[in-house]
Amino acid sequence: MTNIRLTTLAESLPDTVPFVGPEAYERARARLFDARLGANENVFGPSPMATRAMAETQHWMYGDPESFELREALAYHNGITPDMIVMGEGIDGLLGYLVRLMISGGDSVVTSDGAYPTFNYHVTGFGGVVHKVPYDNDCEDVVALFKKAALVDAKLVYIANPDNPMGTALNGSDIVDAMQYLPKGTLLVLDEAYLECAPQRVALPLPLSDPRVIRLRTFSKAYGLAGARVGYAMGHPDLIRSFEKVRNHFGMNRASQAGALAALEDQTWLRSVQARIVASRNRINEIARKTGMTPLPSATNFVAIDCGDGPDYAKSVLHEMVTRGVFIRMPLAAPQNRCIRVSCGTPAQLDILAEVLPVAIRAAEAR
Repeated sequence: MTNIRLTTLAESLPDTVPFVGPEAYERARARLFDARLGANENVFGPSPMATRAMAETQHWMYGDPESFELREALAYHNGITPDMIVMGEGIDGLLGYLVRLMISGGDSVVTSDGAYPTFNYHVTGFGGVVHKVPYDNDCEDVVALFKKAALVDAKLVYIANPDNPMGTALNGSDIVDAMQYLPKGTLLVLDEAYLECAPQRVALPLPLSDPRVIRLRTFSKAYGLAGARVGYAMGHPDLIRSFEKVRNHFGMNRASQAGALAALEDQTWLRSVQARIVASRNRINEIARKTGMTPLPSATNFVAIDCGDGPDYAKSVLHEMVTRGVFIRMPLAAPQNRCIRVSCGTPAQLDILAEVLPVAIRAAEAR
């Protein structure tokens, strides 16, 4: 069509989809997956309290544009004040708001090569310039990231800790030590989507009001509410107040707000899920080792598995798994793309993984 008046920037961008959903593969295959182990969802589900709260929500009403009760509860849970919290449609939505606030044509950001791609997607969409540094031994290289930020005068540095897509995690104290290299005026965007899955040492030991950092968290992972799209950011009140200029004030629906509030109240359920995640990771490690592959240490609800023979082989293994009804994913950038990635699953799902993975490996080796 010739009458669509896109911006010059939008005209210049390629068509991009950060992730192809498992549903697209199912439609192409004309059958459902036997085991959905690629989207890092919490297959153990949300708290029954959250499920009830969402079912009992009066859907005819819009959500509270201030998410007042949920922010109050999160503030109490984290020992801060509500003016240090902003809600959004998952971390993805919050990243979009943050980039919209801070990035325009030609502004620089820094991230790791192969890190969570949605951040880059937003930056490019607002005309920013993405600078990348490689991982160090499958971990975020925070010193290199911060030094790069100084070189390019970056407004933002993005780090996920625990990391996506590798599942590795840094000690929070090591990030603090590295912040001596973080330039003045550069904001550290700390994605903590998987923090509830990680050991305590991973948390950043700085006040949540530290103006150098904004922390992004979600109810999608350990709390089991991925479909509800509930994320929140915590930071200095001045920064959080700025989100009011750009956020979708009615982006949070009432059922999501009610479900997240109930999930936060049920910490007993969260602890039970955390235990099941650990057990599932251990089982995935065992399955991988039995096939001769090497699982990477994980602090998330998934395990990256080193296939041991480069990206083409890893891609073949992934293809054979998907063909046989097991949805998994793999990192996209070298050298992380020597791995496949398997999300935590139920015992029944992991029984399927144990059965299919050796068959997929043999088929990949025969290609």
